[in-house]
Amino acid sequence: MEYIAKFIAKSGEEIIFRYPTIKDVEQLKNYINQISLEKTFILYQGEQQTLESETKWLNEKLDKILKQECVYLCAFYNNQLIGSAEITLKDKVKSHLGSFGITVDKKFRGIGIGQKLMELVLSESIKNIPSLKIIELEVFSNNPLAKKMYEKFGFKEFGCLPQGILHQGKYVDAILMYKKVK
Repeated sequence: MEYIAKFIAKSGEEIIFRYPTIKDVEQLKNYINQISLEKTFILYQGEQQTLESETKWLNEKLDKILKQECVYLCAFYNNQLIGSAEITLKDKVKSHLGSFGITVDKKFRGIGIGQKLMELVLSESIKNIPSLKIIELEVFSNNPLAKKMYEKFGFKEFGCLPQGILHQGKYVDAILMYKKVK
């Protein structure tokens, strides 16, 4: 399968980064379900996807990639999905804005994979999404490591929605960040 980059993590693992194919649907489902159960810093907080719902989601994602409205990259170690990141355009009057999201398997955090994934998804998006002008993201206020990484990549805070996220039974602020790319 064609990949866009190889990377050696700080711990020595070789990581392959590539776009998903429909053959990845089972791994994508298992991965998001595992990450969701962690109730980490993502929108999913325990919800589980079925093969049917994940297939529908992946087909829509692949269609957006073909239409140059999305970049979605997966990170693999020994052919096992261990991370993903995306930038997907919004629509209508916001069709120049891309929404950013990223996840990394907890066994592979802190060894440079998230940083490399972010670097790749940003460069692929600038190259492959012609109408992309601004990337925006939301970060949980109780996730200072992520906020620091986003700042390192040039994202700037532009707002905060107090108690905008319910995380593990407590309301935390949603910090809004953006980066101009063109």
